[in-house]
Amino acid sequence: MSDAAKPSPPAAAAGRSSMKKELPEHFKAYRHVWVFIEYERGNIHPVSLELLGEGRKLADKLDVELAGVVIGAEAEALHEAALSCFEYGADLVYRVADPILAHYRNEPFTKAMTDLVNTYKPEVLLLGATTLGRDLAGSVATTLLTGLTADCTALAIDDERSLAATRPTFGGSLMCTIHTLNFRPQMATVRPRVMPMPERQAGRIGRIADHSLSMAEEDIVTKVLRFVPDRDSDKAQLAYADIVVAGGLGLRTPENLRLVKELAEVLGGDYGGSRPLVQKGWIEADRQIGQTGKTIRPKLYIAAGISGAVQHRVGVEGADLILAINTDANAPIFDFAHLGIVADAVSLLPALTEAFRQRLSINRAAS
Repeated sequence: MSDAAKPSPPAAAAGRSSMKKELPEHFKAYRHVWVFIEYERGNIHPVSLELLGEGRKLADKLDVELAGVVIGAEAEALHEAALSCFEYGADLVYRVADPILAHYRNEPFTKAMTDLVNTYKPEVLLLGATTLGRDLAGSVATTLLTGLTADCTALAIDDERSLAATRPTFGGSLMCTIHTLNFRPQMATVRPRVMPMPERQAGRIGRIADHSLSMAEEDIVTKVLRFVPDRDSDKAQLAYADIVVAGGLGLRTPENLRLVKELAEVLGGDYGGSRPLVQKGWIEADRQIGQTGKTIRPKLYIAAGISGAVQHRVGVEGADLILAINTDANAPIFDFAHLGIVADAVSLLPALTEAFRQRLSINRAAS
């Protein structure tokens, strides 16, 4: 439903920037930037706070307010969530509290969101590209008959008040900027860790607006029989690791993946790999790094034998420090790595591991 905007010739782009179009009359009622706050079991998902930081930039560009939307069962608990939203940039929080909303179910959450949108008319609506967020975003966009750009890596506002949502396409080989020109609200989802966490402003306050849910339990087909937490699962949590070491096809054999694991263990980090390693069955899917895997923002990222195609780049370029090891001096990863070593990762990784082991043992002894 979204309209993809093709790159314009320089002359056309210059002309467009100097002649701002007047918004269609039926769009003028739509104002402000909204962020859906994913709130479950007393916790706000970090991606929602990251989106408040990004939403703040968009709202300032549009000269409108930034609002959060919190949905749940208990008004008091949602009040606490709203206070956190204010500290991360929100001016206003819409609160929908109803016992029906104790657990996430698509029907009542979609009803709550679409009623809010139809009543207050936001210009932009952002959601996290989590399991919950993706399910809700697609349903809300379909119900509202508007456009939705999924898994965005960058968001901006152009001179015509249009949301420019950029995401990889064609298997991650190209970047595409999409505009929802003919529908409102303009919707987008962003994966965790793609956007930086904004700085918390303790004590910052805002307004809370309550909205009721006009729905009864008997109207809902889905029933929650039991909640089974997965927090004790052994799935990798690469998105939140401070140090990540990853391997690619440059490791040559699955046995050499142990070299990546050993270095990650010595550094107190976690390990992952590129998409080809998952396709070959060398690593599990939850350890894949890149656009179709995990997006990470570690303090240190070491890429061993990874070429660095666009699909991988968008998943790691938020790292504070990227060290790339590759035998090909022309590998794309050297275009965005902070440090690069042209070498065989299989030979270099054991030496790096030993050097770090000795250095860290000296530091521990000194302390």
